Amino acid sequence: MRKRLARRWVGLILGGALLMPYMMAGVLVLGWLAGQSVNLLLPLQLGVFAAVLPVVALTGLFLPVRALEVSVAQGLLGVPVETPPRESRRSWQERRRTAAWFTLHLGLGGLVSGCTLAIVPFTAASLVLPWRDPMGPFGGSPSSLGLPWPTWTLSGLALLVVLVFLVGGAGALLAPAAPALLGPTPAERLAEAEDRARTLAERNRLARELHDSVGHALSVVTVQAAAAGRVLESDPATARNALAAIEQSARSALEDLDHVLGVLREEAAGRGPQATLADLGRLVEASGARVEAEVGDLSSVPALVSREAYRIAQEALTNAIRHGDGPVRITAAVTGPDLTLEVTNRPAPSAAPDMAAPGGGRGLTGMRERVRLLRGDFAAGSDGGGGWRVSVRLPLRSSP
Repeated sequence: MRKRLARRWVGLILGGALLMPYMMAGVLVLGWLAGQSVNLLLPLQLGVFAAVLPVVALTGLFLPVRALEVSVAQGLLGVPVETPPRESRRSWQERRRTAAWFTLHLGLGGLVSGCTLAIVPFTAASLVLPWRDPMGPFGGSPSSLGLPWPTWTLSGLALLVVLVFLVGGAGALLAPAAPALLGPTPAERLAEAEDRARTLAERNRLARELHDSVGHALSVVTVQAAAAGRVLESDPATARNALAAIEQSARSALEDLDHVLGVLREEAAGRGPQATLADLGRLVEASGARVEAEVGDLSSVPALVSREAYRIAQEALTNAIRHGDGPVRITAAVTGPDLTLEVTNRPAPSAAPDMAAPGGGRGLTGMRERVRLLRGDFAAGSDGGGGWRVSVRLPLRSSP
């Protein structure tokens, strides 16, 4: 408690020190208007004090004092103030709030500093002078000022107590005002929230990219490695094909991983072209699975829709390889204003939750998010004949 009071006292005296140039200028202007010589050592006049406060508020609109005042509030007043984001241009709302705090700090600081300069020396003198009296501190004789020494001593101590309460009250008044006036403005909070939302959306997008690309590659590697191990001695040609599929899938996954890491590092080299529906054939070939593809003319599909549709097809094919049984059928075509994409296969008896029910795993969730961002339609479930079907419709004029 005492430590906090001392720190707040220092913070208020700092406000009084910042007020001194304004007071000196006010005294000079007052002396010039009155046509009299000015003595800067005269006690501060309340009229000058009241007159310079509007000047303090006006200068607070333009002086870059916000960072200094935030440091004072946090370091000396002990108030946690949320540091606002830096902006290239200061808004007038932020200027007005900073000017209000600056005026309040310097006004209260000037009062506390003036009282400190007057009361502390007086209290010290009232405690020391009785011991210099020939009658001693308990003699009760009148001092040269006409009052007994105990009266002066008690008056000094009483004024010191009043000063302590004044400092505590001024600090208690400033403390709750600091976060309200020095913290982020509503516009700054909105800008920070929008920036946080953009960052979160970018992270979610990168997470989907990693899940779809690397997850697909690992699924292909797992299935092809198991197949190669089974036929390594009996059918070397099939084993070589499986190993080739593993190599191609691993290389593609490394390329996708390098792209995502490049985006995270904000390097231009990492922002190369992304896979689109034009790479669907390469995806099918690298999977090593039995795939029947029917792909129409997709030249009119916008790049954004083509990229997202490729990732959806990649994830659906991954699920089919991991959990399905038998050949996979992929159809993609432009139907009027929409792109339709469908992936069907017969699920294995022990289908994983991601294939067993819509919304069961991250794969379906990621596909559903991509379709929702493009304002399309998504369906995943049984095709009515014992198989599993993922059906997607994406408007060609969609925007995320």
